[in-house]
Amino acid sequence: MDKPTLAVWKFASCDGCQLTLLDCEDELLVLADAVRISHFLELSSAIEGGPYDLSLVEGSISTAADVERIHRIRDESRYLVTIGACATAGGIQALRNFADVDEFMSVVYASPQYVDSLATSTPIAAHVPVDFELRGCPIDRRQLLEVISSYLAGRKPNIPDTSVCAECKRRGLTCVMVADGTPCLGPVTHSGCGALCPAQSRGCYGCFGPTTNPNLASLTGWLRTCGMTDEGIGRVFATFNVASPEFDGIRHHGR
Repeated sequence: MDKPTLAVWKFASCDGCQLTLLDCEDELLVLADAVRISHFLELSSAIEGGPYDLSLVEGSISTAADVERIHRIRDESRYLVTIGACATAGGIQALRNFADVDEFMSVVYASPQYVDSLATSTPIAAHVPVDFELRGCPIDRRQLLEVISSYLAGRKPNIPDTSVCAECKRRGLTCVMVADGTPCLGPVTHSGCGALCPAQSRGCYGCFGPTTNPNLASLTGWLRTCGMTDEGIGRVFATFNVASPEFDGIRHHGR
């Protein structure tokens, strides 16, 4: 019986989420026994044509060529999973969505007429159907392995849709915002990091993007009690997931 085929694709991104897969080390050897890695340029220059049983896509759509390529990948993939903030929300490069890109290019490049770029950086789901979105900047390797194994087993990924606060509770951590007055985005941020920052007595800064139905109005009040201004509140949401619809609203509110 032929092994299922896995493909990993890159669009506008830093490669960090692809490296998360390579950092799986021992698990990667087991994975390589279970699948045939047909396309993964970060790993090997050997390329096999599709169709592919599972495609992992990193990065946002930022050029016209990207739009054409993601449609081809979708057509060749049985399942398509987006990995990381760039692929799920447009990434930090989506800051361009709220500015004049032509002005930027005229300042940075000597010959901007040769630069092929869209005025926006958009998530993969804005262009093609996506079977699952895995959050994070970068993604968590445990969650990545769960997503891959779930599709190989023909079941839904077991990725909890909870906030970072839930992870703090499971680890028995003291709330840095309540106890110390430290600004923290944990109440509105999707879980998956293991509460890394609160475990070091630092506030969460939202790299896993918005949780479902975040109560931003309540959190804004708490952030003000921690001494943050409206401008500061807007800035902390204008990072990895700036173009997420939920965070975009608070970004405008903080102005």
